[in-house]
Amino acid sequence: MDMIQVRAVSPPDLTGRVEELLAASPYALNLIVRRGAARNPDGDSVSCDVLTGAANEILHGLRELGVDVRGSLVIAPIGMAFSGQASRKAAHGLGKMAGAPVWEQVEARIRSEGRYAPSFYLYLVIAGLIGSVGIVTNSQILIVGAMVVGPEYGAIVAVALGIDRGDRSMIRTGLTALCTGLLLTIVVTFLFSLLIRGFGLQSEAFDRGLRPVSNLINTPNFFSFAVAGLAGVVGIVSLTEARTSALLGVFISVTTIPAAAAISVSTAFGSWSEARGSLIQLLVNISVLIVVGAAALRCQRAVWGHVARGRARHGEA
Repeated sequence: MDMIQVRAVSPPDLTGRVEELLAASPYALNLIVRRGAARNPDGDSVSCDVLTGAANEILHGLRELGVDVRGSLVIAPIGMAFSGQASRKAAHGLGKMAGAPVWEQVEARIRSEGRYAPSFYLYLVIAGLIGSVGIVTNSQILIVGAMVVGPEYGAIVAVALGIDRGDRSMIRTGLTALCTGLLLTIVVTFLFSLLIRGFGLQSEAFDRGLRPVSNLINTPNFFSFAVAGLAGVVGIVSLTEARTSALLGVFISVTTIPAAAAISVSTAFGSWSEARGSLIQLLVNISVLIVVGAAALRCQRAVWGHVARGRARHGEA
C-alpha cells in the first residue's frame, strides 16, 4: 500500500492540537511525538506515516493549524512498508480514495520543474542542435533524442499549474523562460545550420529536397492538435501518479524542440514555407499542451473531490 511520511516541527503551544488531529485519524500510523527535540526551528518533533489516500485531508488540517508557517512541514515518500493489521484495516476503509494523488506532492513536483537555472537553457540549446542534425541527416533517432533532452515540458506544465491556481507570477515566469529559451535555441541552431550549409555537411538526400523528417515536422494538421492534446492529458496524469515512464512518452511524442530546430534549419537553407509551417507547429503544440494541461489538472481535482464527497456521504450514512 502507498504511504508517505509526514515530519513536522510544531511550536509547543500547537503540539497538543497537532497530536490530537493525527491521533484521531485512522490513516495516520506510527505516530511519534518528541517534546523539545527539534532545533532550527525549535519546537516539538512530530512524525507519522500517512496512507496517501488520506494525505490531502491530513495535510490540509496541519496547514490550517499553521504548522507549515510557525514550524515546518516535510513530506517524504516511503519506498517500502510491511503493512500490519492496523494499516491494512485503514487501507480498506479508504476505498476508492486509496489511489488519490497527494496534491501537495504533485504541485511541489511541478514547481521544482519550474525553476529555470542556466542548465534549463543549456539543455534547450543542445536539444535544438541535436534536432538540427537529425533534420539535415534525415535521422528520426536523433529527433527522438532531441525530444528526450529538451526540458521545455517542465515550463509548459508549470504554466498550466499557474493557470489552474490563478498564479500570475508562475504563468509569467514560465512563459518568459519558455520564450527566452526557445528564442535562444532558434538563434544558436540557426547559426549552426548556417555552418552546416556553408561547409556542405547536409546529407545528399536533404540537398536534393528529400526531407521526410522535416516534412513531418513542418506540416501542422489535425493530428498535431490531437497528439498534443492526448500528450497533455497523459503528462498531467503521469505527474500526479509519479509515472516517469509515461512522462518520458510525452517527451518523445510532441513536436516542440524539433519544430524549433526546423525553424532554424529551414531559415538557414532559405526554405521559408517550411520555416513558417514549423513555427505554426511549435505554437500549436505549446498552446495545446498548456490549455489541456490546465484543464486536466482542474478535471482531476474535480473528479477526486467528487470521490471524496461521495465517500464522506457514504460514511455519514
